[in-house]
Parts: sequence; structure tokens; C-alpha cells
Amino acid sequence: TQVKDRQAAMAKAAKILEKNVDALVETLVKEQGKPTHLAKQEIQGCIATMQHAAERDFQFEKVIVDDDKEKVIQKYVPLGVVGGITPWNFPPLMATWKFVEALIMGNTCIIKPSHFTPLSTLHLGEILQDAFPAGVLNMLTGDENQGKWLVAHKDVDKISFTGSTRAGISIQKAAADTLKRVVLELGGNDAAIVLDDADPKEAAKGLFDFAMSNSGQVCIAIKRAYVHETLFQQVTEELARLAKDAKVDDGFKEGVTLGPMNNKMQLEKVVELVNDAKAAGAKILASGEAPEGKGYFFPPTIITEVKEGVRIVDEEQFGPVLPVMPYSNIDEAVERANSSEYGLGASVWSSNLTRAQEVADRLHSGTVWINKHADLSPNVPFGGAKASGIGRQLGDYTMESNMEAKIIRIAK
Repeated sequence: TQVKDRQAAMAKAAKILEKNVDALVETLVKEQGKPTHLAKQEIQGCIATMQHAAERDFQFEKVIVDDDKEKVIQKYVPLGVVGGITPWNFPPLMATWKFVEALIMGNTCIIKPSHFTPLSTLHLGEILQDAFPAGVLNMLTGDENQGKWLVAHKDVDKISFTGSTRAGISIQKAAADTLKRVVLELGGNDAAIVLDDADPKEAAKGLFDFAMSNSGQVCIAIKRAYVHETLFQQVTEELARLAKDAKVDDGFKEGVTLGPMNNKMQLEKVVELVNDAKAAGAKILASGEAPEGKGYFFPPTIITEVKEGVRIVDEEQFGPVLPVMPYSNIDEAVERANSSEYGLGASVWSSNLTRAQEVADRLHSGTVWINKHADLSPNVPFGGAKASGIGRQLGDYTMESNMEAKIIRIAK
């Protein structure tokens, strides 16, 4: 197929989804648990990803040598079949990231959603079934066995996986048997560093918003905060106030800040990590207990008097809990931020952008934000360093990771 035809199909898909936002939002809130306003943002992100691919100018062929001896042409050709394995925290968006970049490059795609959240992905596929020819976009549901079969299948040319580091390691090992290309976006333990010149109230709001969004079930949520000792009390007091004022309830209710955790397994892990922190002498500034009654609810929790060596700092909690630690000098803060095995994202908060960028340059993460966090867009590459993954999604990496470079050398 010609790229113009694929882009026309992608533009059609975006328009179809625009007409079905409310229906998919309802499915997503019921299944995943996030508040309605976050579900709408997620579906708008799906539409934006499709629109960007439909409008982008792709160049699949270029001459890299043309002299008196030879002409060398570099072409990009589709891989074939791309398998996408997606997590339960952003089911439609993660599926969209994977199938859009696969399809726009001329591949077919099989999406295997998490068994915790298959329905919103199936609903997305149902909505889009008239946008693409039969067999181009496929949804495969089931437990982890279906994912294993997809990775092992000899006719699948690439696997794009978003999920835990443990699962990513298993996928990379299994993909090696057929020498599949892999892109792995894995776990994170994102650190935020608040410099001594930051506005404490603004910094606290940023930390809270980007630690607690989607009840902390975000791979690039802020999961550790290092605050200069001169601002520590002001920032933690404001964080505690924000946590106590947050509304935790059914995602369909008006004004809800945090919905429930998605599943019992994740709720139990968060409870376990908070209890471990308490046993290690941590101070709980806000709540820290799951409310009684039906639902996997856990309130936003701010923890102090912890440090590296305590599980809530060292591990990815993937829940609405933020450990906040003081530091005295920037070298110490950078060293502690970089001490994690993960390197997905990080952020620096400061009123001096030059100084903030100097700190950002020292952080070993795939993305570093300044005075914001977790901001992603279809035209900017995204992925992790260290144990947070291999390869990139979005941006200029879309073509290289979903196509094969083919060289043609012509003698003169």
C-alpha cells in the first residue's frame, strides 16, 4: 500500500473515534477505574496520535551516496507483523501508540491487552473496524499465555511491550529465539528534585498532581521526591494539605480526584509497601490507610522520614503514595536520584531554568522534564534508560523501529 492510503485510513479512524468518545470513556471508567476527566484525556490522546500519523510527512527513501563510482539508495520497508502487548493502566492509549506506528509504516498489528482490562481495548477495536481492511488491526485477548505465544510465533516480526521490567526481561529472552525486534517500555521509579530556588507551593502542586494522577498507576508518575532542606517543611505541609483535600471515589462521580486502584493485586502491593515503611520508622503525613467498604480504594499518602534502603523508595509502588526526602546539596540529590536501577523519567523544579537544565543533564533517565512531569506527545520520542526499557516509541523513532532499512547499491 501507499503511505497516502494508510494515512487516509488513519485520518478516517481518528474521525470515527471522535464520534464515539463518550461510549469508550464509559467503558474505560467502568473497567480501569480512572475518573471520567482522565478517561476523556486518554481517548483524546488516542485521537491526537492518529491525527499526527495521518498528517506527518514521511520519507521512506533517500540517496546517501551519488558519485562517479556508484549510487546508493537507502529505503525503509515494512517489517511484516507487529505484536503489541499492553498494560492495564492506559489500555486504549497504549494500544493506539503501538498499532498506529505499526500500521502507518505498512505493517499489520496484533494487540494483546492485559487480562485485567481487555474490554476497553476490544471496544476500541470494534469502533475502528471499518477504518482499516480486515486483518490489518487485530485484537487478541486472554491471559499471559496468549502473550507468550505471540512472542514465540515465528511469523511475528516485532514485539512492542509496555509493562513491568520482570515481564520485559522474559519477553526479550523469548524473542531471542526468533531474533525478533523488541521495543520495551518498562518500569520506572521517577525522581523529582526540587531546587532551593523553587516556589514551594507551586512545586508541591506539581509533585502531587504528577504523583497521584490515575491513583499513581502511571509508569512515569513521580515516585520519589527530593526537596532541598530549606523548603522541605513548606513543601511537605502543602503536599499533606493537597492529599487531605483530594476526593477519592467512584470515577463517574463529579469532582473525583482519584478513582480506585485497578486490581486487588496492585492494592495489596501498595498496602504492603506502606506497612513496610511504617515498620522502618516512616512518618505518614496524610491518611495511609485504605478506607473501609467496597472497591480497591487507597487515599493519596505522603510519607517522610524514609530513605534509600526502604522498599517504598527503592521499588516502584505504582500507587498513590509519595515518599518525600530532604537533601542538603545538589550533588547528593543527583546521586540519590540516579541510584535507582530504573531510568524512565525524572523532573527538576526550579525558578532558574539554566540551573535546572544543568541538573537535568546529569540525570540518567530517558526523559527529564523541567517544571512539569509526565508530559508526552506523538511527535516526541519516549522510552527508558537502564532497567526501564530498550528502544523508543513515538517521534522520529516510529519509522526506524517499525521498518527495515534496505540498501541498494548501483554501480556506474
